[in-house]
Amino acid sequence: MGADTVYVGYVGAGAITFGAPNVLWNHSERIEAILRTRLAVPVIVDPNEARFKEIMEQKGNGDYADSYKETKWFSSPQEAAMGLDNETKDKIDFWILAAPPHFRGTTIEGRDLELEMIKLFGNKANYFVEKPIATTRSDEPHKVAPQLAENKAVVGIGYMMRYLKVVQKVMSIIKENNLRVMMVTGRYACAYKECHKTPWWMKSQQGGPIIEQATHFCDLMRYIGGDVDMDSVQATTLEHTEPAGEIGVINVDEQAIPPEDRIPRATAAFWKFDSGALGSLTHIVGLHGIRYSNEISVYADGYQFRINDVYTTPVLHVRTPADDSKEQVFSYPEDDMFHNEFYAFLSSAIKKAGKPPLPTEDLLSTEFLSDFADASKTFELTWRIRDISDAHADKLLAQKAASSKKASA
Repeated sequence: MGADTVYVGYVGAGAITFGAPNVLWNHSERIEAILRTRLAVPVIVDPNEARFKEIMEQKGNGDYADSYKETKWFSSPQEAAMGLDNETKDKIDFWILAAPPHFRGTTIEGRDLELEMIKLFGNKANYFVEKPIATTRSDEPHKVAPQLAENKAVVGIGYMMRYLKVVQKVMSIIKENNLRVMMVTGRYACAYKECHKTPWWMKSQQGGPIIEQATHFCDLMRYIGGDVDMDSVQATTLEHTEPAGEIGVINVDEQAIPPEDRIPRATAAFWKFDSGALGSLTHIVGLHGIRYSNEISVYADGYQFRINDVYTTPVLHVRTPADDSKEQVFSYPEDDMFHNEFYAFLSSAIKKAGKPPLPTEDLLSTEFLSDFADASKTFELTWRIRDISDAHADKLLAQKAASSKKASA
């Protein structure tokens, strides 16, 4: 290994980091493709040693086997800190923290992975943390952020949609033309037939559709529109108890879920950004098949930006003051938001370590675009929408119950 080698450590060896059949995620493959022979992986932390051995066999037969020749396994960060020599610990430039969210994002012992890693390994390396940043309410991550700042820790969050080339194109046009965003709207329609896991249908388990799923849209809207005036947030829902909320191809036993724990069928929310601009988001659990439907729209004086199919093959349509009859269309068919995300994170870590930079790529950031404090604000927004919409639904339910009781009296 030479002076330009980039040392990457992993905490969590699940599907998101090392892949599995039928998933898009495989962070290790993206990192290999970016760093190539510059990559060295000195450590993988995961409680499942059998999973580690499976990964080592897989990587040993791959194109970057040399990057894993000296990889060591530990069952916990504490074991890794004790088992690695100081020279190896000091070499690590970049940590991927992808343990389950139950163990992250809080100040609670055993659920404080970020703070524990800083205590064990210091702030020399940059840290990448998967989302959601926590499974608690939003007050816990807000406690973590200042402690990370006090320790001068560089911790970024994996909100990958910010790195899409169509999104960066929107941001560049806004900047080049000195535009002020007036409104951002998001529309997210979920194809629910293939949602086979019962916890997804339970608010108590995965938070509900806004916290678990629409978090990416909430974050993207914040990235474009800026910070949100939390006091301005309003939201309402279509509930499973209402006639319009009856859907027919749920592939779990929803009757086994307590009624108060069942997810809403649709959510509509709106708010003001601190700039005064408006934001609105609609989410519906209502499509069949496997293809979702989604769109982000941005408005500024004379300009309209529409990004269709954000998850799959995003296309940007731009209307400008120069021509109101024909939109400019931007499409990047080979774009991979996960690649772009890790290009940014690795570029930042490499710069911090004083090592040779990566080759430049058009419309790709060389700095990560969401730190822990910023992601905590997205988490707070999703919880605010959830709480307000739940309260509104409870109020309507109580009113209906009172009306029914009065009618039967």
